[in-house]
Amino acid sequence: MRMGLVAALMVLAAVLLVPTYFGGKPEGWPDFLPGPIRLGLDLQGGTHLVYTVDVDKAISNHLERAAEDLKNEAKSEQIGLSSVTTQGGMVTAQLSDPAKRDALEKVISERFPNLSLVTEGDSSAVRTKMTPASIREIRDGALDQSLEIIRNRVDQFGVAEPIVQRQGAQDILVQLPGIQDPERAKALIGKTAALEFKLVAKDGDSANPGLITVAGRELDRATGRVTRTEYKLEPRTLMGGDIISNARPRPATQLDAPYVEVDLNARGAKIFEDVTGANVGRRLAIMLDGVVQSAPVIQERIGGGRARITGSFDFKEARDLALVLRTGALPAPVHAAEERTVGPSLGKDSIRQGIISFVVGGALVVVFMIVYYKVAGVLADFALVLNVLFLLAVLAALGATLTLPGIAGMVLTLGMAVDANVLINERMREEMRLGKTARAVIEAGYERALPAILDSNVTTFLSGIILFQFGSGPVKGFAVTLCIGLVTTVFTAVVATRVVYDYLLSQRRLQNVSV
Repeated sequence: MRMGLVAALMVLAAVLLVPTYFGGKPEGWPDFLPGPIRLGLDLQGGTHLVYTVDVDKAISNHLERAAEDLKNEAKSEQIGLSSVTTQGGMVTAQLSDPAKRDALEKVISERFPNLSLVTEGDSSAVRTKMTPASIREIRDGALDQSLEIIRNRVDQFGVAEPIVQRQGAQDILVQLPGIQDPERAKALIGKTAALEFKLVAKDGDSANPGLITVAGRELDRATGRVTRTEYKLEPRTLMGGDIISNARPRPATQLDAPYVEVDLNARGAKIFEDVTGANVGRRLAIMLDGVVQSAPVIQERIGGGRARITGSFDFKEARDLALVLRTGALPAPVHAAEERTVGPSLGKDSIRQGIISFVVGGALVVVFMIVYYKVAGVLADFALVLNVLFLLAVLAALGATLTLPGIAGMVLTLGMAVDANVLINERMREEMRLGKTARAVIEAGYERALPAILDSNVTTFLSGIILFQFGSGPVKGFAVTLCIGLVTTVFTAVVATRVVYDYLLSQRRLQNVSV
């Protein structure tokens, strides 16, 4: 039965590795069977990026929103405020009437659990700051949300086997195998995509001190020329990027350059219809990341929940903009802290050097085992080859990614496999010196070696589990290969070789053990 099991596993492993041998799935290959072993960034080339999330900016944004909410709450309670400012991590509300101080503090205590009162200062001003728990929550939330949004953007980028994971307190690691254009990847991943709709000031209001000045670009449709300009905008944001349910690029026509068409959710559609209906004849500025992309004149009330973002885009820019709008805006800016590109030629060199070292090391081990242990050495070499076959087949079946550290894990596995066979052979030698029969030598050899084999492999396996749990990308690759290799090592060294000995004993072809 054990012989049948080993034979079946050999056939299965060979079948699983067919796509790897041919470099892809052969024609007619069943869908439920896995494809070739996937190669990591260091073996096939690609882009390695580390982003730092500006969590301080996320906290600052929350503080700004808290100040705006405080202003509205005070107004609803008829508490006069001459100003509400944010500075140094605090929100300062200046009271018009100091007698209202207690009322304002009560509002803050009851409705702003994320703010704590600061007692020092003059009696006409109420100062508050974020509580430590709120700051911690905002930091973690900004990092988790950034991670999810970046992962969505990478997924839509169409990259196979990307790695997107947290690294340290505020960094995100991104590895894009096969991507050789890091600039485009950075532009897509790092774009904040904060979308805002604001009204352009009326002609007669341009001197109003409450207006804000925002840079923008204006496209002359007749000439196609883009000019830089400044817009005077009303400060209130009418709508944000949260109202978008979908976005898609549209190609250029005779009248329009490429643009992005956006679908609004139910709430956004209602707001957009109200805003356009109430401001016919005025210009509506569409801002992306603080820059006005376009400011079309509202010709009529626009219903139906659909809008377009025009600008001086080419189609590729429109497609990228649609992508980031679909995946949402980052809660805080991210900055590329580390950038590395691995060329495909370097990846090929790594594969070639890895294979050479693997073959040379393996050949030396094979020769040594045959010379030192004779027939038992040949059997150990058979187990070694079988071990590699099973290891690669499991990698293919699990869809694991093979990296350079993964190859190092395979080499270490071979060392462990040889060690297991050495233990068995040495125990058998000791039994032979006692003058036992071949059957007794084999049985005692395996029985005495098994505890030591299990001890060393189980402890190393546990180390591999810990590496996988707490390690980063390359370390995980090493840990995966190591753990799989240890399982196949025990099976091939203890079970597969024993099956051969049992077969020879049952056929009475083995009178003496050559070891």
